[in-house]
Amino acid sequence: MKLLLAILLFFFSGAAAADITGPAYVIDGDTIDISDVRIRLNGIDTPEIEQICRTNGLIWHCGIEATKVMRHLTKGKTVTCIGNTNDRYGRLIANCFVGNLNLNATMVEAGMALAYRYYSFEYIEQEDLAKETKQGLWSGEFITPWNWRKGERLPKESNPNEVCCKICKNSKACGDSCIKLSYTCTKSHGCACDANP
Repeated sequence: MKLLLAILLFFFSGAAAADITGPAYVIDGDTIDISDVRIRLNGIDTPEIEQICRTNGLIWHCGIEATKVMRHLTKGKTVTCIGNTNDRYGRLIANCFVGNLNLNATMVEAGMALAYRYYSFEYIEQEDLAKETKQGLWSGEFITPWNWRKGERLPKESNPNEVCCKICKNSKACGDSCIKLSYTCTKSHGCACDANP
């Protein structure tokens, strides 16, 4: 009976596998799936998919770009992730590799991820290098992903270089459309612009 209880506690305690290997399905810049196991890359944080950044006054979709970089690094390759902890969402927290290439470190060094100092000091050296050489996010303005998730956004500037698909004169911008002023927008930032920001 004690053995059965010990086995059940092990399986239901949230214990994480020591490592997992296989092709990766990329969720975003710091989250992948391997064999139905959701993995959050340890010690890094990338912009959210909807997040935008600005370089030389031009808006770019840094969350999408971070995801593309991770896809490029893992496409058609075998990924090995090593970790033994799960986060509060049940994801395995791991350092992931393609051969000897540390994906966590590579994302930070490319400037597409930040060292997530709240949880780890492991990738500060790579972040310092990216910042010094103005790689990725460090080439312009951005909000840290953890502050973006709390609702902080880049200041809206009237910028002649920003491309607007629609100018909303007697309405307000909502994603790629204009909506009535009395409506509440539930879409993320798109290409529609307010006439008077």
